Amino acid sequence: MASHISSSIVVLLASLFLTSQTFSSVLIASAAIPDQNDLDLLEFPLNLEYLEAEFFLFGALGHGLDVVAPNLTGGGPPPIGARAAKLDPLVRDVIYQFALQEVGHLRAIKSTVKGFPRPLLNLSKASFAEIMDSAFGKPLSPPFDPYANSINYLLASYVIPYVGLTGYVGANPLLQNATSKKLVAGLLGVESGQDAVIRALLYERRALKVHPYGNSVAKFTNRISTLRNKLGGSGLKDEGLKVPKLQGAEGETEGNILAGDKYSMAYARSPEEILRIVYGGGDEHVPGGFYPKGAKGRIATSYLHSN
Repeated sequence: MASHISSSIVVLLASLFLTSQTFSSVLIASAAIPDQNDLDLLEFPLNLEYLEAEFFLFGALGHGLDVVAPNLTGGGPPPIGARAAKLDPLVRDVIYQFALQEVGHLRAIKSTVKGFPRPLLNLSKASFAEIMDSAFGKPLSPPFDPYANSINYLLASYVIPYVGLTGYVGANPLLQNATSKKLVAGLLGVESGQDAVIRALLYERRALKVHPYGNSVAKFTNRISTLRNKLGGSGLKDEGLKVPKLQGAEGETEGNILAGDKYSMAYARSPEEILRIVYGGGDEHVPGGFYPKGAKGRIATSYLHSN
């Protein structure tokens, strides 16, 4: 009898172990396969990663993905107007590192989602000049040229990575599985670092007058941030290098080397808000700005089709 009971216990334990292992395998498999909502949220940032990769690659090297990583373009058209910038050695080194990081980001996202070919990007002098004219509410003379020197290029760079990082902050709580969250956390960490480096380099020069406009670096950043708040249409989610003291960290400083809310937490933006900004017109349904034919992916194209 004792032997029979022991055998039954062994069989029961073995059954429980196998059930547990099977259940664990199902959980692991489930965690590794993002659902459609996650896939859409992971796919959307490719638009901005393509933009950053091309802008930084051309700025540092004078050529882009078609030379450095043609397999990542998916056959999409080359960017309009991108060119090498006249950068000092330090800034060129930093931007080159950023460029390679963006190539890595494209690889990381495309290893998780199918993605889409590179969208048509307008990285011309005229595109950036239009942004700066909008920021100042009048045409700058001569038109702003992002490729003219290191300061102009850093100010142009200020326009881009921050928008992407707010998108990752906004997407994170909407993601369902561990694979998706791990990917976004990794991307957000480096995008935030890039924005911090750009802001630090500009903060060091915040009082410098941007030639020939007579406006300081800090004023340029404040105007750009004000424009992005206006285009985003969702209140304060963007701050320049100098803010009213009560708006600074703990209400104690006008210096604003990093943007953050009243708790010094990163601001979040939705895909709709991002499209309103990068299209340059405040409307997620109307392409323009950096994306003359619109951004790609299920989220972005849903707004184009509903226009």
